[in-house]
Amino acid sequence: MQVQMKVNGKSVSVDAAPNTLLVNALREHLKLTGTHVGCDTAQCGACTVHVNGRAVKSCNMLTAQAQGAEVTTIEGMAQADGTMHPMQAAFKECHGLQCGFCTPGMVMSAVDIANRHPNASELEIRELLEGNLCRCTGYQNIVKAVQQGCAAMKA
Repeated sequence: MQVQMKVNGKSVSVDAAPNTLLVNALREHLKLTGTHVGCDTAQCGACTVHVNGRAVKSCNMLTAQAQGAEVTTIEGMAQADGTMHPMQAAFKECHGLQCGFCTPGMVMSAVDIANRHPNASELEIRELLEGNLCRCTGYQNIVKAVQQGCAAMKA
């Protein structure tokens, strides 16, 4: 089936079987490999992307459900000249990553938090990141990065 959507600002058409998950369409059909496959059960958040401006775990969504949608992946966060999104810059500056596997999904969730809860407290950020797992950092620097990124996005 042909699925028409806008991915990172560009109109695309994906020829996918009806049971193709969005994460697989992004990675295999569109070669956007920044969206990671972690658990395949919507538990880890490594596959988080934005669909129509909201964070979604793309391993839990069929490509067909994205018909006509606007999808943003981690590759679509930086500006055209390569300047990092403020949340990406905050993760770098606050050392909010180690191995990097969870980072794309974590950044996508963090941007969603900043958009929906721009004044979130440390506790709220921790609760809102509950669906994103990191096995390396202990979350302290991730939370700092989200706080800094929220502030930068408001500026």
